[in-house]
Amino acid sequence: MSKLDELIAELCPDGVEYIPLGEVLKNNNAPNSISKKYYKDNGDIPIIDQSQVYIAGYTDDESAVPPILPCIIFGDHTRVVKYADRKFAQGDSGTKVFIPVTEDLNTKYIYYAFCNIDIPSRGYNRHWTIAKNIKIPLPPLPVQQEIVRILDNFTELTAELTAELTARKQQYEHYRNELLKFDKDVEWKALGEIAEIGTGKSNGNEAVENGLYPFFIRSQTIKKLNSYEYDEEAIVIPGEGGVGDIFHYLNGKYALHQRVYRIHFINKNISAKFMYYYMQSYFKQFIVKKAVSATVTSIRKPMIQNFTVPIPPLEKQKEIVEQLDKFSKLCEDISEGLPAEIEARQKQYEYYRDKLLSFKEVTG
Repeated sequence: MSKLDELIAELCPDGVEYIPLGEVLKNNNAPNSISKKYYKDNGDIPIIDQSQVYIAGYTDDESAVPPILPCIIFGDHTRVVKYADRKFAQGDSGTKVFIPVTEDLNTKYIYYAFCNIDIPSRGYNRHWTIAKNIKIPLPPLPVQQEIVRILDNFTELTAELTAELTARKQQYEHYRNELLKFDKDVEWKALGEIAEIGTGKSNGNEAVENGLYPFFIRSQTIKKLNSYEYDEEAIVIPGEGGVGDIFHYLNGKYALHQRVYRIHFINKNISAKFMYYYMQSYFKQFIVKKAVSATVTSIRKPMIQNFTVPIPPLEKQKEIVEQLDKFSKLCEDISEGLPAEIEARQKQYEYYRDKLLSFKEVTG
């Protein structure tokens, strides 16, 4: 019998009470919250809000710090639930901060129970009015603490795997950037001078499930078509959405969406694969200053044409490509294995969280 089984048999053999969230949590909001327009890239205090990312920005405003830690953060619009045991600033107005109403409730346990409930979506509307009426099991404090210990072990392992994956990606990017640094002694040209640049003609709704040719759209996803527009070696980038983050290198037949750009090099002394790696390293920092920002960030053909690139000797380009291909393959193998393991661990955690938080309810 496990320690948890022993505690349940001793302290709550007949079941536990189920109490609405609104009766076990109370407000712990900061005196002020930080509006998104005042989020900074750097600061002494991390900002936690209702978005999917854990840290949304930084501030130096002490008045936005909730008074008590640890606490639970809930996205009233997004239904995102977070836990914080270190100093932070409260983000935008849809962010709610809570603590348990009494000391015989473990904050981390309430957080895990909160994560385990199903809150129906109302779109971009308030959700605490629904969540507060959903009941969670409340076993005695020693049982809560043991459940937290078990679930913490799962989350810590997932965090370690995620950190390793991030480190591998950063290592690769640093290596790539170092290899692709060139001084003024190397010839530099604008892309418009050395490449054909244009968009496709196909619409997204033309994709077919088992098409013959890759169909590049405005995302990392590659769809299929039964016809092709180009047969060449090229770099493909979106004209909007994922600008500076999405790059495809290909050599062969393919189709292209109307808002996706192809870059086909006409100079025989240029390796398209070399330029693909170079653009991955340096195109984003150039294009974010030029891009048109509206509902969706977008770029225009002249912006791409004006991006300048180095043209070292072809043999040097091939040497760099060979090194980066090897390193990229190594990172790709790791990046395929680790995410799969992280996903498996996450599913395992969710399974055990559900099992650990399922109690017989006391009635009467």
